[in-house]
Amino acid sequence: MLPITEIAAQMGLDPDVVLPYGKYKAKISLDAIKTGGPQGKMILVTAVTPTKAGEGKTTTTVGLTQALGKLGHSVIATLREPSLGPIFGIKGGGTGGGVALVEPQDEVNVHFTGDAHAVSSAHNLLAALTDNAVQRNKIPGLSPEGISWRRVSDMEDRALRSIVTGVGGSNNAPVRETGFDIVTASEIMAILALSSDLEDLRARLKRIVVATTNDGTPVTADDVEAVGSLMSLLRHAIVPNLVQTTEGQPVIVHTGPFGNIAHGCSSVIGDKLALGYADYVLTEAGFGADLGFEKFVDIKARTNGLEPSAVVLVATIRALKSHGGVKFRDLDAPNEAAVEKGCANLEHLTGMIRGFGFPVVVAINEFPSDTDGEFAIVKQRAEAAGAVSAVKSSVFANGGAGGIELAEAVVAAAAGGKTDVSYLFDEDAPVEDKVLALAKNVYGADDVKWAPAARRKLKTFHQQGWGTLPVCMAKTHLSISHRPALSGRPSGYTFEISDVRASVGAGFIYPIAGTMMTMPGLPGSPRALDVDSKGNIVGL
Repeated sequence: MLPITEIAAQMGLDPDVVLPYGKYKAKISLDAIKTGGPQGKMILVTAVTPTKAGEGKTTTTVGLTQALGKLGHSVIATLREPSLGPIFGIKGGGTGGGVALVEPQDEVNVHFTGDAHAVSSAHNLLAALTDNAVQRNKIPGLSPEGISWRRVSDMEDRALRSIVTGVGGSNNAPVRETGFDIVTASEIMAILALSSDLEDLRARLKRIVVATTNDGTPVTADDVEAVGSLMSLLRHAIVPNLVQTTEGQPVIVHTGPFGNIAHGCSSVIGDKLALGYADYVLTEAGFGADLGFEKFVDIKARTNGLEPSAVVLVATIRALKSHGGVKFRDLDAPNEAAVEKGCANLEHLTGMIRGFGFPVVVAINEFPSDTDGEFAIVKQRAEAAGAVSAVKSSVFANGGAGGIELAEAVVAAAAGGKTDVSYLFDEDAPVEDKVLALAKNVYGADDVKWAPAARRKLKTFHQQGWGTLPVCMAKTHLSISHRPALSGRPSGYTFEISDVRASVGAGFIYPIAGTMMTMPGLPGSPRALDVDSKGNIVGL
């Protein structure tokens, strides 16, 4: 690794705006954001619907960054901070793979610069202040039953999903039912990711709804006098972090909202900073294109001028076989028929992205088991579905050198600059209309069914003036539909909304489709990490 001051100098940053955290990572002052002058081109990396076979969005993002660097372009990647829960759960590290890595990967994956801890502390402080407002009778008509603000933990702990707090009595909190979500599902994490500066952060924090009074009046973080304290905990967390790729290109890692619960994108601040210092900015959206891409465009880009010049859709032949019905243990065996069948998923998502108006380049991450015949099928089907090109990528094994053809294809696709986006709905359309448009055009459904409780909540949201906010769908990442078992390209079904919640500070409504856990649980064999005799983390 190069000293982080050298990476900052390579970007062209004034040393006064670089705040080193040790030798290999730093924060970059918000004063470094350029509000005028030339701006780079945004490239968004998304993927087919995830499978156990693996796709590799982060590996592709990092490797493509390295490849663009080899071609002589100034380039910066902007990525989310990995969450501790998945690191110790089923996923492991979130910094790429092979020789296409974000470094120092051990520090980025575990604790980093403390931003996630700041979000957790702020979120739980707001919970404590809300409970205290009830205990002290500070807000007329506010009872324990009216509190909706849950607590958070950065560990996957199913024991905390639904709990009872308090033991009652004059010296204790009242008894009530509540629960914990994972930190990446925190509305404060989403707010941090979408804020443009400190004052925008303050304004959004004020709007957080933590409870309702007995007559249905919303109670906000401002009402419980929490905002100043939250700002004191988040004042450094809003500042983006600088690290590097394995080959020495700058990477801005900032915020980490979940992709299937929240909007799954790194920060607006990180993107705006990067665009002022690079020809190309590579950013990633969480999970498949039905989640990450759609939310990036409709929630993040639409109100911040961050529309991409091109979209990279990542796939593997193994993943397409999985969508074609092949069991995990059989994925290494050639199976052109399964690839043909699984390509329906790729075709749908390619067409969906093209429907918004963006040029698409399909990146096929290579595995040793891939055959020329299988690749030919994917290339033909992808390009017939509207992709500019479908290109092999071997960045996992070969770093930037393995992504040269992909980088050249992306440069060609992005040559036209920003696209005039064809959105699926007007910004001020009712939530119901937005959900229906997403269900039909993105999820392949025929109709939407709302549970009665969800309809009642939505009626209340309309009464409060929130009925036209953007929609951030919370649904499974394992299917385009709301049902994890429906792989490939589901169609001819009814999309079911079981619940709906309002993140007023973040600025969106999130319907919950099917059964969604906002606090994941650990798998049967949790990820094992360790530390060697020199203090280095092993097992990532």
